[in-house]
Amino acid sequence: MRQAPHRNQPGNDQMLMQTPSETSAARLKALREELKRRDLTGFVIPISDEHMSEYVGEYAQRLAWLTGFGGSAGFAAVTLTHAAIFVDGRYTVQVRDQVDESLFEYRSIPGDSLGDWLKDVSEEGARISYDPWLHTWNWVAALEAAVEPAGITMVPADSNPIDAVWSDQPAPSDAQAIVHSEELAGRSSSEKRSDVADWLGSEGLDAVVIPALDSIAWLLNIRGGDVAHTPVALSYVIAHADGHAELFIAPEKVTPEVTQHLGNAVTVRDRDQFQTALGELSGKHVSVDPDFGVVGIAQALRAGGANFTFRQDPTILAKAVKNAAEVAGHRDAQARDGAAVSRFLRWLEVTAPDGGVDELGAAAKLEGFRREHGDLRDTSFDTISAAAGHAALPHYRVDEDSNITIPPGSIYLVDSGGQYPAGTTDITRTVWIDTPSGSAPTAEMKDRFTRVLKGHIQIDRAIFPAGTNGGQIDALARQYLWEAGVDYAHGTGHGVGSFLGVHEGPQRIAKPSGGQAGTGQELLAGMICSNEPGYYKPDAFGIRIENLVLTVVRDIDGAEGRYLGFEPLTFVPIDRRLIDKSLLTDSEIAWLDDYHEKVRALIAPQLSGDDLAWVERETAAL
Repeated sequence: MRQAPHRNQPGNDQMLMQTPSETSAARLKALREELKRRDLTGFVIPISDEHMSEYVGEYAQRLAWLTGFGGSAGFAAVTLTHAAIFVDGRYTVQVRDQVDESLFEYRSIPGDSLGDWLKDVSEEGARISYDPWLHTWNWVAALEAAVEPAGITMVPADSNPIDAVWSDQPAPSDAQAIVHSEELAGRSSSEKRSDVADWLGSEGLDAVVIPALDSIAWLLNIRGGDVAHTPVALSYVIAHADGHAELFIAPEKVTPEVTQHLGNAVTVRDRDQFQTALGELSGKHVSVDPDFGVVGIAQALRAGGANFTFRQDPTILAKAVKNAAEVAGHRDAQARDGAAVSRFLRWLEVTAPDGGVDELGAAAKLEGFRREHGDLRDTSFDTISAAAGHAALPHYRVDEDSNITIPPGSIYLVDSGGQYPAGTTDITRTVWIDTPSGSAPTAEMKDRFTRVLKGHIQIDRAIFPAGTNGGQIDALARQYLWEAGVDYAHGTGHGVGSFLGVHEGPQRIAKPSGGQAGTGQELLAGMICSNEPGYYKPDAFGIRIENLVLTVVRDIDGAEGRYLGFEPLTFVPIDRRLIDKSLLTDSEIAWLDDYHEKVRALIAPQLSGDDLAWVERETAAL
């Protein structure tokens, strides 16, 4: 298993003096020279690491290094004569701001196919390479099927050609792993490993390879600091049917406390030995998750003589269904978080109308409030601090170049979250920024906000039979927007981890079409989902209201079967200035008043002075 080495070579100072376009051009040229040296005609560059993580370490930010693109999803393809960057609709504006069109063509996914593009720009006999440790088996198989009829061969790289020309590539993080207490986890690692062993026995398997970092963290009750926003440690696990597990991790990460915690049933081996260990499974029946098991793992298993099969990682569903301790931890984290966000919203209401607050400053202030309320370890993702037209970009990411002052008399959207040892939070609030002399949202703004709120309420109040999946209830959130002839392009809800990933599968609330992963997963009691419908008017404003909700059993007199529903976990006032009360039914008004009563009961005891007065005012009956 390769790790990117840390290198410092001459020429870095000169590179830093170049413009972003000149830097990308020089790097693109260097990559093409490396491809020629390897007798290759192209290479595919994803945003990915060896674990198929959502967020990746600095050492794995190869696409950003090459192109300047700072989004969290997308990929590029480079041949000796052409280059293109592929992103989805979330990043249409961002990619044009950050990537030079004279160097990279802009391509939109899923509309544009990488296979079709390669066939258009390549001649018969082309050798297009990919890093087998950064792509899944199914991805490579699909691409090979698309390009082979055109005489194009996909070639797994022995080493990543980007790494060969990235002179100052950072080393992987050396942060130490930490123990996640059983009090917070709710179950011991030995119990979890026993469940995995039982699953292996029932499936007739000898071992399972677990490359997903959050699965490893959950299984072993450890956490780490190797990836921004997600408290995981770079590692692999091979779990065996006898309950024994092998953890492959850099030795310097393992403290005496972690060693004692893991015990004799977990063998700690150097991460560099992982590929060798795969070859030691000769004759064994081994499973790998198709969504996280990269080609390199499958190749090593096959070369070593293992009989491998693709099955869903057995920890994924178990991790998604939170136990009582995890639910209690989430409630504790949400209470802390709710107080911090409420204080921020009051500060924003007082300060922003003077025109002295910008997007970056607002995000920093919010993080400061979170830290004041204690135990914050990290934000759970880059805060979306979006003013005016920026709020119309659902996944906007503010930086020094895009940062603007929040205009008085406009809508401001903030989507943010925190990582606390007890739980992971994710909340979006959309608020009106007043002017010093007083102003009001437009009728259109209030109409759209209220329709989003009505959809949010419908998800929160939904009752559904056991066996229902997220794709089946997604329309509840959209119906009032559809009545007005509008919609939103993102999902309505995603799973959330316990001091782990802010986006956690397998459940998802989203339209069932378009191949959205997880929409067919049955919603189970104990699953946590976000509830976040929205509306976005390009170049004008954006609206999203997001709470986290817990899936719970609903006791219904006379029910024929088992029914489920949701309980809110997030408690922060919803801006009533943006509500058109005439569009709400009596039951919806009662829901809002009841929600705000719960906000006041939970948050008010944590506050004092002006902050307390603000929460009491904002949670008064509508």
